[in-house]
Amino acid sequence: MGIRIKILLRQLMLEDALKSHALVESRKSHFFTNIGLALIGCLLIIFVIIELETRMVTDMELLVTIRYTLLCYAACEAPLVLTLGGYMYGQNCLFLVNDWHASLVPVLLGAKYRPHGVYKDARSILVIHNLAHQGVEAATTYQNLGLPPEWYGALEWVFPPWARTHALDKGEAVNILKGAIVTADRIVTVSQGYSWEITTVEGGHGLNELLSSRKSVLNGITNGIDVDDWDPASDKYIPFHYSIDDLSGKAPCKAALQKELGLAIRPDCPLVGFIGRLDYQKGTDLIRLALPELLQDDIQFIMLGSGDPDTEDWMRSAESTYREKFRGWVGFNVPISHRITAGCDIFLMPSRFEPCGLNQLYAMRYGTVPVVHCTGGLRDTVENFHPFAKEDSGQGTGWTFFPLSKDSMLGALRFAIQTFREHRSSWEGLMKRGMSRDFTWDSAAAQYEQIFEWAFMDPPYVG
Repeated sequence: MGIRIKILLRQLMLEDALKSHALVESRKSHFFTNIGLALIGCLLIIFVIIELETRMVTDMELLVTIRYTLLCYAACEAPLVLTLGGYMYGQNCLFLVNDWHASLVPVLLGAKYRPHGVYKDARSILVIHNLAHQGVEAATTYQNLGLPPEWYGALEWVFPPWARTHALDKGEAVNILKGAIVTADRIVTVSQGYSWEITTVEGGHGLNELLSSRKSVLNGITNGIDVDDWDPASDKYIPFHYSIDDLSGKAPCKAALQKELGLAIRPDCPLVGFIGRLDYQKGTDLIRLALPELLQDDIQFIMLGSGDPDTEDWMRSAESTYREKFRGWVGFNVPISHRITAGCDIFLMPSRFEPCGLNQLYAMRYGTVPVVHCTGGLRDTVENFHPFAKEDSGQGTGWTFFPLSKDSMLGALRFAIQTFREHRSSWEGLMKRGMSRDFTWDSAAAQYEQIFEWAFMDPPYVG
């Protein structure tokens, strides 16, 4: 199948339009935050002619790339032509670029706009939520992106020999996220720990050297959570409410969850929960490996998630095998996820890598103590329990384990289970310290504002 794409403006070729833009004085300085990629601008500015050699389109990944390419062009055009609130945003703006899907925006600024004097005072900030997803396509895709030939190096990508399909495969490709890493004025990840991890061989997914070279403009900001939706004092999905000042509703939430799932209602039995995608990244294979040994102890375990079909089948089978101790909910259900978060005593997250993680933040807000692999945002947000700190009053909000292994995870879980059973005052301290942490968007937004200021202090990327 061959696809030929022409990206055109309604009346003018892009270069002519840019020359026209350059003659127009920019309006008063305004920030244009490109979170939605200016979808309406796509309809007003750009249309596409796609010629297909076959009637059936099978290369869906390429079509997805084409779609995001068009939206990136639209995002760049929107501040220049859309009248919003009675005036145009103009050229002095900021583009907040999310992941590979929007990564052509900073490339377009450098390759297509600034050479014509347009957006010379604008800035772009790339936000990386998961470096594993990079928008890698065949090298021939470059000719469909509307970029000058001399800019190919910004997106050039070569797979290592072991990743190529056959002996004659040269591994040549284009990497759209790489283009943004090269051209963005600043780079942000969704936790401070992850901003370091992506500069390492283990966590860099092939981009670690490039990211290391841009350390001076690389920062990490932990995501915030919606404290209106996730509030144990007012949550509409849980049967009883509670707060850091009144924990009396926590135990009834546990009992109600045990009853709902057909488990024995036992306040003294540690109830461990997992919510997440059934995926290698999330460490569900480690749970499968450890569960027979873990369930030899007197505990109950709940899993909620969907993804890998084999893991889904295992969850159904494990529910039959461990009928008195294990429940596996295949799929995703918002109300039950809230009830698991509120009703469990311990929340397990054995992720191999976790750029930020939200479930551990929800768990702490609900007084559910997290046990997590010491990686990325999990390491940043979960403080390891230390019972003898601060004049024996303790510190920490949960347990972190390292390395990522069955024995290491089981060791951390056993410490948590023992503390729950034998040291109730310490357990309540763990709960309250977690509930008191500030993971709101107000805190994250203040840090983003600081990065915005830094972005405008340095000259823009010009190639």
